[in-house]
Formats: sequence, C-alpha cells, structure tokens
Amino acid sequence: MHVGYTAVFQNPGNALSDTEVYTQEMRLCDLAVELGMESLWTVEHHFDDYTMCPNPVQWLSYHAGRHPNTLLGSGVIVLPWHDPLRVAEEVALLDQLSGGRMILGLGRGLARIEYEGFRVDMNTSRERFVEYARLVLEALEQGYMEYDNQFGKQPRREIRPKPAHSFRGRTYAAAVSPESMPLMAELGIGVLVIPQKPWKVVQEDLAQYDQVYRKTNGGEPPPPFSGGNVFCDESADRAEEMARQWIGANYASVMRHYEFDKAPHEGVKGYEFYTNITKYLERHGKEGAINDFVNLMPWGTPTQVLEKFEKIRTMIGANAVMPGFSYGGMPYADAEASLRLFAEKCLPEIQSWETEPLQLPALAA
Repeated sequence: MHVGYTAVFQNPGNALSDTEVYTQEMRLCDLAVELGMESLWTVEHHFDDYTMCPNPVQWLSYHAGRHPNTLLGSGVIVLPWHDPLRVAEEVALLDQLSGGRMILGLGRGLARIEYEGFRVDMNTSRERFVEYARLVLEALEQGYMEYDNQFGKQPRREIRPKPAHSFRGRTYAAAVSPESMPLMAELGIGVLVIPQKPWKVVQEDLAQYDQVYRKTNGGEPPPPFSGGNVFCDESADRAEEMARQWIGANYASVMRHYEFDKAPHEGVKGYEFYTNITKYLERHGKEGAINDFVNLMPWGTPTQVLEKFEKIRTMIGANAVMPGFSYGGMPYADAEASLRLFAEKCLPEIQSWETEPLQLPALAA
C-alpha cells in the first residue's frame, strides 16, 4: 500500500505568524520524506486561517525539485475557481518537470468565503466542475483545449510544453456527497475519500460509484485514496486525549470555515447534501459532531492505528492513504513525535500490505 503525507498549513486564531506555520510545516514535509512517506499532498484553500495553500501546483513544484523521488499529489485543485486552460498548462508543466510524478486531485469546493472571493456563483459549481474536469482531462490527453459552452468560449490553443504522459488512471476527485459519486465515475476518474461519514456509508457510496464506472467505462475503477488525521502515541490514554483535543479542534475549524451552523448551502443548487450537516448539528450539537468526526480517524497506539487503517483498507479497498499529522493548532513537537512513532511502528507494516499498485509514469518499469 502506498502511504503519503498531507500538509494543510492551519493557523487557528492566527496564533503564529503565517511564516512560522510555513517554516514548521515544510520542515515536517521534509521529515516525512526522510522517514519513508512516498508522496506529498496539500489542498487548495484561500482567504482564511483554515488552510493556507492557495496554489497546490506551485507548492508541489517546489517539492518536485526538493524531493526528486517523491510523488506529488494535489488533494485538491478546486476547478470552479480557475480558468481550465491555465489548470491544464500548470499540471502539464509540473508533470513534465517531475518526470510523471503528479497525482492529479480535483474538487469543486464548498466554502462561501472562497466562492464569493472569486466572484463565482455557487449555484453553478457542479456544472462548472464537470465541464472543467472534462476539458482539463481532454487537454492533457490531446495537447490542446477548445470549447464554446455556457461558461465562455476558448479558441483552440496548444498546451506547451505538450503533456508528456497520460493522466488516465492517476486522476482523482474529492467526493463527499453521494450525488458526486456517479459524476466521478462518468468522468472516468478515481475517488479521494475525505473521511466525514461513517465508513459503512462511504462503502455504500463507493459501490454506486463502482457500478456506474463499470457501465460507463467498461473496465474496473481505480481503487480509492483515503485521507484522515492521525495521532500516534505509545499510551492509549494520551493518544485519545490528544486526538479529541486536536482532531476535535480541526473539525471545529471545518465547521467554522464552511459555516455549517448557518446553513449557507440551503437553497444552493448542487449542495443539497450539505444542508444535512446543518440539520445534524441542530440535533447533536457541535460537540456531538466533533466527537463523531474524531471517532472516524485512525488515532491510538501503533497497534490501534494499524487496526484502524486495516479497517479502512478492508471497508473501501483503498490502495493508498495520505494522512495528516499536523492540524488544529497542535504543537509542532507533538505532531513530530506522532509522525516519528507512526513511521517507526506503523509505516513498514502498512506499506507491506498487498494492494493494486498506483498507475503513474514515474513508477513504470
């Protein structure tokens, strides 16, 4: 099984300077690679202390040179906020520079602060995502982009440098709502699982995805990737205490960033599923929601962490995981200790699990 490392650059309450956050997070990325993590990931977000990485491709380009044997994952580029031609150009360039090491992750975004900041109507997000994803993927295969659709007109232009490798089999999208699963399948792309729902529900969603993928594409779907927050400690009690404090703080920042308690998605086309989160908060309260989120994550002693990752692999058939170890404002010394213990006691075991290999040009024989 492939194991990567996700950096999210959180600065809750602006407790540190952004420069200090970046210094520490980049240090942990270097450490993760040194300890044997096989890929580096980050996610696009803007305008807030929730996650401070406005350009994953630029960030990954830095690591492409710094870590020449490490794979590079965008988890995700939020397509509705971008010109699809520019996305195709940037991805093609990074893949050219890195020798085919990019894992392309795409998404459509959820936060009102970001959609309003980029002056994009959230009601158009699903249509934009589907159309832009199709355009980007076609451009990366055929080497040019041309379109005339409801969102604009693009005269034919070449992608230069030309895409050096196909992205078929190494493009994924974040899918949380069940309505997104068949869309990803129809596009022929894999699924990035961001743990937010019971694993049994995720399993049911993926069964629908698999069915539509086989019907549409005539072959087997790629196994999903899975993220998540890890805290690893030799003491089960301390692991639980730290997980509830810091993974809990992370989910509190999720609820704040996405305004789940204010029902911002009510009446917004394509976000019907997310109104259920607001209703859930009304029934269970913020603390109940935080507790349920923490319970989804792989924290505990090394033995417990391994058991939880094994459950994830068994439940959804994942062939790769890209956990995060620094989140919610956790002190960096604690994040580092957790990462080091995981790398020593868990990483070799997880990497020994037999799964379907990743399909990347850089890994080709």
